[in-house]
Amino acid sequence: MGGPGDPPEGTPEGGPGGGEEEYRSVVFDESFVRAARLQEFSAQERIADHAPAVRRRPPLRRGLSRQALVLVLLIAVAFGTAIYMGVRHPYQTPASSGPTAEPLRMTVIPLAPQGEVPGTADADSLYAHSPAAQFRIGAEGIPLPAARRTAHFSDGDVTNALTIAKDYIVRSSLYPEVLTGDQVRPVRVLLDPDQLDQFDQSFGRPAADGRHAPTGWLVRFDSSQAELADRRIRVQGTLQAAEADSSTLEVTADHTFVYALRASDAGAKAAEASLFTVRRELHFRFDREDLRLHQTQLVVSYVQAGPLSCADDSTNRLRPLLAGQTAKEGGPAGTDPYATGGATALCGSLAAGAQPKV
Repeated sequence: MGGPGDPPEGTPEGGPGGGEEEYRSVVFDESFVRAARLQEFSAQERIADHAPAVRRRPPLRRGLSRQALVLVLLIAVAFGTAIYMGVRHPYQTPASSGPTAEPLRMTVIPLAPQGEVPGTADADSLYAHSPAAQFRIGAEGIPLPAARRTAHFSDGDVTNALTIAKDYIVRSSLYPEVLTGDQVRPVRVLLDPDQLDQFDQSFGRPAADGRHAPTGWLVRFDSSQAELADRRIRVQGTLQAAEADSSTLEVTADHTFVYALRASDAGAKAAEASLFTVRRELHFRFDREDLRLHQTQLVVSYVQAGPLSCADDSTNRLRPLLAGQTAKEGGPAGTDPYATGGATALCGSLAAGAQPKV
């Protein structure tokens, strides 16, 4: 016999729970009922108002949920931030609208000795009996002058330009790995990107064309012939800064470097040292981007170096004449690298007064 909720004929066959399972898929939840467009009047409403059995309900206003509003707000903020960062981002990139750096113009003049190169086993004695006796050692010989502001550049800008120029001179004239090795990166990283192609071509395909001589960029010796006998290189010279225009600073450097060298191979003269002199006149140029990125444009390089033989190519590496050696051929009238005047010949003769008295 069926229970109070069962149909008179009992529970239909084919289902364990009676007829609920058959109609469970069509049971409507509360949200479905509320969303219905038609609503049935109650019995009391139909008796009182004689209204139809059903009435049409106004459509529900479907607004955004709180979570959706927060999500939309976050997306809007992120999009606005992306636009702002695209216009004014914190990363500093080189300006592309400035003028392109001009190529370096270089002149390398070998100075041939007039006789045998003097030498001795004591490098200090050589220095003491040469014009370099009062020179300072290393970077101390490249002091920074007092910086004075210009019409368009501050004291800090001028000091920065002088510091970068000094850094270039030190790396290209005093670093042992540059002087007697194959290292060029310490110098290369200081150059304006517009000059890097010329720099790389100079070392990849050296040429005596006034544009692509490695010895115009830096000082380096042929390590198969010579090595440093004393790393305390003597230096003396000056740095001067001036404003070229409202957007450009220029620094002029004029320094003389004196190296004590000896033969790199074993031999009778291997223990003797001799002096080698290089005078470098360098003209640097800086725009505001160069000052910000600690780089420079080297626009002029004028080099006198000796004792060298005019018969040897000094384009790629300097091949010094060492103690006891003589030049294969001489040059025009003597040129003194310690003097303030500049040489005009492509190969000069090293003045006798520029050599140590030993």
